[in-house]
This record gives sequence, structure tokens and C-alpha cells, in this order.
Amino acid sequence: MIQRPYTVVLIVPTGVGAAIGGYAGEAMPVARASAQISDRLITHPNVLNGAQLYWNLPNALYVEGYGLDKFAAGCWGLRPVHQNRVGLILDQGIEADLRVRHLQAADATRATLGINLTDYVVTDAPLNVELRTAASGASWGTIGNPDSLLRAAEVLIDQAKANAIAVVARFPDDPGTNALQAYRHGQGVDPLAGAEAVISHLVVRTFQVPCAHAPALMPLPLDPDLSPRSAAEELGYTFLPCVLVGLSRAPQFVEKGVGSRESGVGIKEDGEIHKRGDTEQFTLSPQTKSLVKTQNFSSLTGDIWASEVDAVVIPATACGGSAVLSLSQSQAQIIAVEENQTSMQVPPEVLGIKAIRVHSYLEALGVLVAHRAGISAGSLSPSLSSLHRLFVSGKTAP
Repeated sequence: MIQRPYTVVLIVPTGVGAAIGGYAGEAMPVARASAQISDRLITHPNVLNGAQLYWNLPNALYVEGYGLDKFAAGCWGLRPVHQNRVGLILDQGIEADLRVRHLQAADATRATLGINLTDYVVTDAPLNVELRTAASGASWGTIGNPDSLLRAAEVLIDQAKANAIAVVARFPDDPGTNALQAYRHGQGVDPLAGAEAVISHLVVRTFQVPCAHAPALMPLPLDPDLSPRSAAEELGYTFLPCVLVGLSRAPQFVEKGVGSRESGVGIKEDGEIHKRGDTEQFTLSPQTKSLVKTQNFSSLTGDIWASEVDAVVIPATACGGSAVLSLSQSQAQIIAVEENQTSMQVPPEVLGIKAIRVHSYLEALGVLVAHRAGISAGSLSPSLSSLHRLFVSGKTAP
């Protein structure tokens, strides 16, 4: 019997202190196991990024969070690629020595891994990233000069013909803060993750190309009590290698062609960014006046759409994200993992999401195996109940 590919979406939200996946790529074992029992695994940088550690999963698709939301909503499809031309943006605020370290890491991925990188761009102003923490405990942040980031991305796309963007922004060094110390010891919330998401969301939302971010930080003092969950980020001077590896084969975003509808991103004379066929807008400084064009794609064989998703695996307390809400309206089986606690308190039930609750990712893997095999999870329990009769309205039982 010929069956369509079994497609799993694995989500661990960024910056919410997930017990598994809230630190330095330690959800990667979950992704590796999930990839073994699925034909296609769709996940995001927070799951697959481990600073200088990464793992090649040929059937995994590395999709930035905003792009994942648009995919789940049915607005964008995913087009697998053999390779991307990855452009690198470096924040002007990065010190000279630290900039060299990142450029050496980029060159190393070219020489050792064969990744296709374009020439790089330094932003024309410091990005001035600031970190914040929400009342819920989730981390977030702001970019002081988003227009500088977008101008740099525009140069890479227009001049260097990059079709994926890696960003390295200088983040504040706060080695003595309680939040950072807790994070290094495997507790609390990643103080950087929320701001990182803001950066990549902005680029993907504006240019509709894959993007991921690596923060630039000075090395921290040695800590003999460092948690294994956070250890991947203390192996060297940069977190860039995993980002470049992920982006090198990240799927491109596509839209279904609709008549003569134009698709793309324009920058008007007054500096306002507008997306043709979309209502989302940003404001840029008036200095940026050029036009960035993207194609209006038609769907091709091999493109992946939200309607093809079979299962979604999420932490049980973090079900309020856009992608989960969209996919919960489809035929996809939602699997909520209780063991992966987060700082959020948004279980599936309060949102009306029908989910199978499991204790651990090991149990979730079992549910995926049964689901792929077409076996009802209930039939694997010793307490299988009998069928009940339903009655046609207005009829009485004989």
C-alpha cells in the first residue's frame, strides 16, 4: 500500500523556560528520535540549535518561528532545498576581536562542512538589543535600530543573492545577574531567547526568507557547577555554527499563486515597508528607498503544506502559540507532553484543543508510532471500553 509521508511538527517555544529545550539545544535528542519514526520532521531553531553542537537530520526541516506560524496557518508552504546561499549579518556593535571570532567560525563552516556562504555585511548602525522579562516569566527584547538590520538583509538578498540570512547581534553581557546564573545551572528562563526571536521574526516577516540568529557575547568565567543542559553554549567564542548548518538546508517559503496577485516586499519613498497582498507593515527610516522583489510562487510537487501535517508534539503547558492554535483546527493529532514544564500556564483544555496527554517524550514517541501505523492509542490500553450506540434525532430505540 502506498501511503503519503508521515509528517510531524515538533515545537518547544522559545524563552519560556522549557525543562527540555529551554537551554542549549537539549531538545535535539527528542528531534533525533522523532525523525526516526517520521518521514518528515518540521521543527525550529530553538530545538535544533546547540551553539557549536548540531546533528544532521536529513528528513528534518529547520523553520524559523514566524515562518512556522505562517506555514501552520496555511499561508506559506515549505519547499525543501539541496542547499541555500546563506548571507551573514554582523552587528556594528560587535567588538573587533569578537567580530573576527565569528568570521573565523563562518569560514570554518565553509572549509570543514562545505556550507555555501555569501560575503557578509556589517550593519550601518549598532542594533542596540535590550533584554526584557514579561510578567509570565518569558523573556523578550527590543531592537533599537531595526531599520539597520533590514537594510543589511536587503543588501545580502539584492547584491549577494543570498536566500537565507544568519544574524549575529551583540547582546548585553550580564555575567552576574541572577537570571543568567540560574540559566547556567539549568534553571529558569533563557534571558536571550525572546530577543533572538524578535530579530529573526523581523527578517522572515519582511523578506520571506529563512533566518536564524546567534548572539555575540564575551566568554563567561569558568563555572565548575555548570549544568549539562547549558554546557553547549560554553564551548567556544560563538554560537554561529549550528545556525549556519541549519540555514544551509532550511526550506524556502512559498505561496500558492492566486491569479495575478503580486507577492513581495517593497520599501516606499517615505520609508514604509509594505507587503503586497498582505496587511502587515513596518516603518523604516526614509534613507531606505529601494525595492526588494520576491517571486509569486506556484505550488510544486514536493512542497509541504499544513494540511499534510499528521501530528504535533508540544509541551503541555505551552499550547497558546499561533502554530499550535492553527494546527489544532486541522486533522493533525496534538500530543501534549506533561514532563516538559514551562513558565507558561496554557494547557490544551482551556483552549478547547483536543490533545492526547502523555507524561514524557518517550511516551509521545510511542503515540507517534501507533498513530503512524494507524493503530488507535486506546486499543493499547487494558481498559478499552465497549462501543456505545448513537441515536438518530427524533427516533426511539426499538
